[in-house]
Amino acid sequence: MCCVLAIAVLGGFKATHQGDGQSAEKFVMGKNELKDKIKGGWAGQTIGVSFGSYTEFRYNGTMIQDYQTIPWDANHMKKLMTEWPDLYDDIYMDLTFVDVIERLGIDAPVDSFAHAFAYAGYNLWHANQAARYNILNGIAAPASGHWHNNPHADDIDYQIEADFAGLMSPGMPNAASTISDKVGHIMNYGDGWYGGVYMGAMYALAFTNDDIELIVRQALTAIPPQSDFHQCIADVIKWHDQYPDDWKQTWFEVQRKWTDEVGCPDGVFSPFDIDAKVNAAYVVLGLLYGEGDFGKTLEIATRGGQDSDCNPSSAAGILGTIMGYENIPDYWKQGLADIEAMKFKYTDMSLSDVYEVSYGHALKAIVSNGGKIEGDEVTIALQMPERVRYEKSFENLYPVARYDLNRNLTDELVFEFEGTGFALRGAAGKNAGQSAEYVFEADCFIDGGKKETAQLPTAFRTRRHDLFWEYQLPKGKHTVKVVVKNPSNDHHVRAYDVVVYSDEPADGIEAHQNH
Repeated sequence: MCCVLAIAVLGGFKATHQGDGQSAEKFVMGKNELKDKIKGGWAGQTIGVSFGSYTEFRYNGTMIQDYQTIPWDANHMKKLMTEWPDLYDDIYMDLTFVDVIERLGIDAPVDSFAHAFAYAGYNLWHANQAARYNILNGIAAPASGHWHNNPHADDIDYQIEADFAGLMSPGMPNAASTISDKVGHIMNYGDGWYGGVYMGAMYALAFTNDDIELIVRQALTAIPPQSDFHQCIADVIKWHDQYPDDWKQTWFEVQRKWTDEVGCPDGVFSPFDIDAKVNAAYVVLGLLYGEGDFGKTLEIATRGGQDSDCNPSSAAGILGTIMGYENIPDYWKQGLADIEAMKFKYTDMSLSDVYEVSYGHALKAIVSNGGKIEGDEVTIALQMPERVRYEKSFENLYPVARYDLNRNLTDELVFEFEGTGFALRGAAGKNAGQSAEYVFEADCFIDGGKKETAQLPTAFRTRRHDLFWEYQLPKGKHTVKVVVKNPSNDHHVRAYDVVVYSDEPADGIEAHQNH
């Protein structure tokens, strides 16, 4: 791929180079400036997730209106770190992978990252939890993130965890993409993976650029143009050009064109949308319309709704990298000093720790990618974003129906559908008054043949996020039977509903016109 890399003037110099992959240009910056930008990235993430904390998934399919004030004060972050530490999954998930690199080096095998992630003490959701279950039950990475094995492959998970890859790859988006290829496929595939690649590239470019629109556009060249993710973000850029003073109009355009959910069974035929590209669109919305203003960027990325703590976290992390820690306005850093020494839950690392560790990783990455360190300066061998490979989740699949079940499986469940695939939502759980955990075994039969025997733990940390699914059936009528092999009087398996897929979309309006 041939593209143009333009570097705006920061602490180094302006360079323009046309070519492929590794640029011939170098970028010189002081060690203190490099560290300040790394600190700005981590601090920005933490401020962003704290700001959007109480709005997360409370505004689905709608924006947070201007007349609603989102609270912020000097006690906000410490209160959250103390009373709601699980909020910071954006950060402690990153730190899992940072710790692996610190212990084993950047060339640590994917199994080391996957093992640390799967056996960590924190709870997970969506693509992360589906991947954890897969790994614990013998489906190793990268198959753990593939859409055949993970109904949440296009969800936001790696997108909110890829910050570390960009922050240790200053000016080197391809180095970030290499890390993302390894780690991001543990839990995601296709557009879900592209979300992390894109965020990592923006972080990397933020070290050597101060032109936000250039960063947004340049990072997108790493994403295959035929992908939905690329096209969605390209649309946001186009609509920003068309409506430069009206972020809400662009938000409405995103809603109109890109909010059809295909993968995540929780979001199909629902306002809930944890899809990577849609939430990435809100991140870009904040960056472009925020125009370099930290508060405005936070407000817009949050007010887009949906995953509205993770989106301002990504946007503020990227902007914090551009600005550097010292230039983040004091208003937004109020209370930050009070939590910088506090260990994030499930980790042995604080913000102060990760500032140092991530800086060390960046220095090593600079050298290993052709740069050098001399005295108080680093010389970065600039990279032009290279396009990563094309992959698509849920290809030729369209949700056409959703049927409520709402029943416990005391012995077996049988249902029929017409299409090419299904996803059965449900969960194993404990009955009232029961404290002991239990692991059900259940067989899934499709058209009389056994597809699999699944373990269904009642423990939330090791649960199967969805009961059963199959996406590549011949088009036609199918019968699914689920048999619980070891029923328990103290526990239950609950079937919520089933999403049905076919190889072409239904026309819900036209369906009634001839009757």
